[in-house]
Amino acid sequence: MRISFLLHNGYHYGGTIRTTFTLAGQLAERHEVEIVSVFRHRDRPWLDLPPGVTLRHLVDLRKESPGYDGDHPDHHRPARVFPRGDGRWKQYSALTDARIGEHLAAVAADVVVATRPGLNVQLARQAAPGPVLVAQEHLVLDGHSYRLRRDIAHEYALLDLVTTVTEADARAYRRLGLPAGVGVEAVPNSVPAPAGPPADPAARVVVAAGRLTRVKRYDVLVDAFARVAAEHPDWSLRIYGGGDAAQNLRSALDRQIAALGLGERIRLMGQVRTMEQEWAKGSIAAVTSEREAFGMTIVEAMRCGLPVVAADCPHGPREIVEDGVDGRLVPVGDPDAVAGALRELMADEELRAAAGRAARTAAERFDPAPVAARHEELWTRLLDRGAVSRAHRPGAAALHAAVGGVLDAGYTLKAAAGRTLRRAGLR
Repeated sequence: MRISFLLHNGYHYGGTIRTTFTLAGQLAERHEVEIVSVFRHRDRPWLDLPPGVTLRHLVDLRKESPGYDGDHPDHHRPARVFPRGDGRWKQYSALTDARIGEHLAAVAADVVVATRPGLNVQLARQAAPGPVLVAQEHLVLDGHSYRLRRDIAHEYALLDLVTTVTEADARAYRRLGLPAGVGVEAVPNSVPAPAGPPADPAARVVVAAGRLTRVKRYDVLVDAFARVAAEHPDWSLRIYGGGDAAQNLRSALDRQIAALGLGERIRLMGQVRTMEQEWAKGSIAAVTSEREAFGMTIVEAMRCGLPVVAADCPHGPREIVEDGVDGRLVPVGDPDAVAGALRELMADEELRAAAGRAARTAAERFDPAPVAARHEELWTRLLDRGAVSRAHRPGAAALHAAVGGVLDAGYTLKAAAGRTLRRAGLR
């Protein structure tokens, strides 16, 4: 099987990139796999490219590169194919419209997998007949703008499969009323087994990790730790993470920590290349997000043998943590509840050890091998039934032609595409 992933930026870091690299590496043991990155901003990818996987880019943003595209006139013209409702729309352009379109017209693959909503929509709009077309949702449908959800409801009708990372989000997609030929399946992200030994339950460190954004609610975690700090003076809290807008939040957290007088016990550790060694230095993990598309950090911590105190937010934690067994689920935004769960685990090393063992066992279901096998099963089923997207779906060619005409004429894409879908009996 020839598999081509379309990724926003394979040279950066983040949960979608990590899980795509992991899945691609597992699949490359049996298949021909490439990752096509829309953007390239550095010479080497931040993450190690898995053996057997090729990585190439469509738009080069390295200023010192002979192939630098930042001066291309179309780079400064707004995108008209990539949907405006996607939060990354301003990074896309007429140049990315053209380069992605050229790639999709020529890609030699049995399966093409796009990995963010805007690229999923563009896949539907520009893919040529032939490959199985797969949209991966690494966020959540309900978190997208109304404009993007409207595009998804129309354009995903031309895809073969939508995969979400939680069953809760799969249910949301099924409520869209996509055509019967478009499958919707939940397949979790995968996390490899750690190379080193598990965490030591005797360690007196609480660990948290993730981008420094408001949605992670590290302020709640800091307040919660402050409530138990006096009872457990030998414990500390380490928070790992960075991000594009990290500095403002880091300053606010620094002020909060200083006001609590805990500057020696709560450390903002910044961004690290891999968290595996850092998880192993703690004995409790904490995730206080107000929402999570999945919860990669929860699984990473559990695979390292840490019980997780997690806010019971939509969508992922409840599908990963078994409350009272391998972790604790607490209400969102409640520092007292977080403090209570931390206090219970901090006070009992045997309890931490038992919960950590249970976490390691439970997290084995997120190993790359069974997750990759599930993707293979779904894709093979589509290939075997011969339902190759545009070539066999009624009205698909008409819609493809209409989209091209709309783009050329400069009219409203959604109105024309919607009319074509209705005429084709797809909506």
